Amino acid sequence: MSGSTREPGVARGWSVRSRILASILLVAALGLAVAGTVTFLVQRDRTLASVDGRLLSRVDAARFVVTGNPGEPAEFSTTGVALKAIVARVIPNTNESALGILDGKATFVPGVQLDFHLETIPGLVSRMTTETSDGSVRLGTEKTADGTYRYVAIPIHVAGDASTGIYVSAVDLDAELAQLSSAFTTYAIVAALALVAIGLVGWFVSGRLLRPIRRLRAAAFRITASERNERIPVAGSDDVSDLTRTINDMLDRLDHALTGQRRLLDDVRHELKTPITVIRGHLELLDQTNASEVAATRELAIDELDRMSGLVDDIESLAQTQSAIPQLSPIDVADFTAEVFAKARGIVGHEWVFPGAAQAMVRIDVARITQAWLQLVDNAAKYSPTGSPIELGSSELPGEIEFWVADHGPGIPPGSEERIFERFGRGDVGRGIRGSGLGLAIVKAIAVAHGGRVSLESSPNGARFGIVVPHDDQNAGTLA
Repeated sequence: MSGSTREPGVARGWSVRSRILASILLVAALGLAVAGTVTFLVQRDRTLASVDGRLLSRVDAARFVVTGNPGEPAEFSTTGVALKAIVARVIPNTNESALGILDGKATFVPGVQLDFHLETIPGLVSRMTTETSDGSVRLGTEKTADGTYRYVAIPIHVAGDASTGIYVSAVDLDAELAQLSSAFTTYAIVAALALVAIGLVGWFVSGRLLRPIRRLRAAAFRITASERNERIPVAGSDDVSDLTRTINDMLDRLDHALTGQRRLLDDVRHELKTPITVIRGHLELLDQTNASEVAATRELAIDELDRMSGLVDDIESLAQTQSAIPQLSPIDVADFTAEVFAKARGIVGHEWVFPGAAQAMVRIDVARITQAWLQLVDNAAKYSPTGSPIELGSSELPGEIEFWVADHGPGIPPGSEERIFERFGRGDVGRGIRGSGLGLAIVKAIAVAHGGRVSLESSPNGARFGIVVPHDDQNAGTLA
């Protein structure tokens, strides 16, 4: 036996376990990536909105420094003094810086420690002067080689003074977003570790769940016509376990079918060996010059060949009975019994007795039940003394209908009750010594095909054979 079940030249694709795990990891990775990206973008927008809110609050703070409380006189007489006061009183927060620009020059810086200095950014002063030339507050973003800054430029002007001032407050966006970026990096690391954990757990769980399938593949590979006892251990009650049980049941049916087929071949070989041996022996001893011996041998050979032909016909009938599905139809049991009794009376040499019939309706395959019933009739006629009475009738049992035949022959030898219903099964004495030995096997097959059984009561004074089929009062119909 080869160690591989794959055809030569066929590349092995991904295993089911690998594909399941890849699908799980792909879905998990997409879910984690989408969740992380959406969370990052939402939090980033919130951070940017918070920065803009802080910068716009500087406008109100600068206005309050210049104008004071409503109704009070202005405290500053010149723009420079007012701008200096704003820079001194509005203290920058973390990641913030400020600058006072007077007449287009960077003049005032806060007296506290700053995270960065606006006056060192090339072109910032001229840009602020240009943007606020119309006297409006400007909110914008400055990108440099050192970072990205969000700023607000507030024009400052005191009435009566020709000087122009600009108060600039800015926030380092990179520093503000650094904490968010760090959190997202941590999330990415945790997500990657989670994927590794999912992969390990998924690999273990999928391997455990698919273990019966691997055992099934190995068992199917090991099973041959001569080695059919392999079965797969079942553990649990999930879908895979149910599949395993189903496969084991299928293997049992295949084993039973193969065993039955082998037994049939053995039985047929055994049954055909005798007539072949008889014909061969007579032909080898035949004196061709003796006309009477030639005629006798010819008659014997034809008789044995006819018996072999009947055996083949019986085997074909048995095979058809075991594979065919009964064509059920509702019938009146009493009328059907009377019809079969009328056919049985055509067999001469016996007194046929009709003790009665069941008054019921039943669903059966009329042709098949007739075939089986007449087989029982033929057996009774063959193995009963000439002129003896034979009874034929039907009876209603709890949930069943029995079609039966009773004779006054020698009965069935003790211990042969089950064997006579097997293929080529014959009693030891008295009955079943003639014929193919398939008649009762066909009767049993027809009964089983109807979901029923065969019955047998035997004594030295006779035997009673019956075909018992299910009888459902609700589905069989009613008598008119």
